[in-house]
Amino acid sequence: MQMFPIGYDEPLFRPPSEGNSLIIQVTLGCSWNKCAFCEMYTSKQFKARKEADVFADIEEFAPYASQIRKVFLADGDPLVLSTQRLLRMLEKLRATFPNLRRVSTYASPSNLSRKTEQELKLLKEAGLSLVYVGIESGDSEVLKAIDKGETYQTTIGGLNKSKQAGIDSSVMIINGVGGAVLTEQHAINSAKVLNLTQPKFASTLVLTAYKGLAHYKNRYKGEFTKLDTVALFKELHLFMTNLELENTIFRSDHASNSLVLKGVLGKDKQTFLSQIETAINDPEAMHIRKNRTGVRF
Repeated sequence: MQMFPIGYDEPLFRPPSEGNSLIIQVTLGCSWNKCAFCEMYTSKQFKARKEADVFADIEEFAPYASQIRKVFLADGDPLVLSTQRLLRMLEKLRATFPNLRRVSTYASPSNLSRKTEQELKLLKEAGLSLVYVGIESGDSEVLKAIDKGETYQTTIGGLNKSKQAGIDSSVMIINGVGGAVLTEQHAINSAKVLNLTQPKFASTLVLTAYKGLAHYKNRYKGEFTKLDTVALFKELHLFMTNLELENTIFRSDHASNSLVLKGVLGKDKQTFLSQIETAINDPEAMHIRKNRTGVRF
């Protein structure tokens, strides 16, 4: 049996759209690792991998160089590394994989902001073309409650700075993350952030308390009441109503979503709103349809 060329420091995560990408770990864990909702890297202590080890992993795939089109840099936020270090890694990838079309990574708005516009342009020219940014919320009060380390202003600033450098973004909002108390401002201000940044890709998923609701409440800084299914749909409807996107590919198809939406905003906005309204008016029928057929609206 053929062995995989390298061993990963697990757990290992990547976005669903990077399923066919080569994953190279340049950092281990997350440089922030405090978010109330996130358990992805709580078992790891953040550190940067030795450059020689990263290069050695890349070299292991040299025999398959012609097949590699996309590379995803893991773990949580490699952009915390110095620009020069990242440039050497990107240059190594380009030299090793002549058919490479895209390099992507997770990024936080703050770490995007810490790079100068010139640094981001250099990273783009070296091959970094897409960053996945978990916005979670556009509302500063919600962001403080979940200990995101970001604000409405820092989120907009980081996204627009990378956009000006030519780097595309794929952003994610968490439906229900602020609970019942902050649901309205969470929806409206999240839409405002997207309107002011116009990302290439956007998606939503539903808050999932992987270690239980009590654990999430203990980490959440404020009063939290979980939204039921109808309330989640109403929050999503308010969010969608306030969106003014020109040409953003939108997906709401994570495993946590009861209602799947796929299209382009703004041309599909009214279709999405109609689908959400159907779910609000008859959530039980939608639930039955999902469970019996595996098909979602």
